Amino acid sequence: MVGRRRGLALEWQAHSMRLAAHLTFPGTCEAAFRFYECVLGGRIELLQTYGESPGSEQVAPEWRAKIIHATLRVGGLELLGADVRPEGYEKPRGFFLLFGIAGVAEAERVFHALAENGSVHMPLQKTFWSPAFGVLVDAFGVPWEINGE
Repeated sequence: MVGRRRGLALEWQAHSMRLAAHLTFPGTCEAAFRFYECVLGGRIELLQTYGESPGSEQVAPEWRAKIIHATLRVGGLELLGADVRPEGYEKPRGFFLLFGIAGVAEAERVFHALAENGSVHMPLQKTFWSPAFGVLVDAFGVPWEINGE
């Protein structure tokens, strides 16, 4: 009976948890999320500014239009984001957002759109695991791995 309870508890926990990437930007979150919405074929569900949040009167006027919380839905997944004060911002490092895409043509389209004004670390190419895989950092400083499936 104890084993069954443990199994049920783990099953319940799995259904009550979610994992999502939360990106920070030095004041460019809205531009990044509008770009990602177009390129990735997602839908922005929320763009809330600091000025729309509780305590907004304590936020510097020039910062009130910046994003305190953004949600972009791509398929069944969420990408979250926010602007942080430039003095608290750190460039992303130590990870990549891996975006798996059906079809080589679509992988090429997304890769080239994300690479515009960014830097390509590995051009999109055939690998032993993918017909189209590439690595880049986009114009907003976000590292991506594109994997054509």
